[in-house]
Amino acid sequence: MIIEEIMTRDVATIRPEQSLLEAAELMRSRDVGSLPVHENDRLIGMITDRDIVVRGLTDNDIGGKTVRDVMSEEVMYCRAGDQVESVATNMADLEMRRLPVVDENKRLVGIVSLANMMHSKRTAAQTMGRGVATPH
Repeated sequence: MIIEEIMTRDVATIRPEQSLLEAAELMRSRDVGSLPVHENDRLIGMITDRDIVVRGLTDNDIGGKTVRDVMSEEVMYCRAGDQVESVATNMADLEMRRLPVVDENKRLVGIVSLANMMHSKRTAAQTMGRGVATPH
């Protein structure tokens, strides 16, 4: 089984110049905890609800900050044609709950998460669980 068969295709994205309030509102309306950040048709980062809280609220200036100010620029991703098991292993090793999925041109085509893995194959879910659901 490949990632393309289990990934979520309808992915909400955000631009780096948008406000943290816009990011939070989009996350709430879509019931997601992260958003890929795109610029000129390219994936340039990720912003999570945790980024907003930890990086955005620390100096009480959330109103003046943009997505670019708090997003993570180092983006880990997988490809649509990757095997589910190998991506599950990689996500577990990285302790990541979700990864953007890109095509051969590195354009965003979806996102794969722990929930996708849980609904795909029992072994993929078990692999992910060992990496991302382990107490710290």
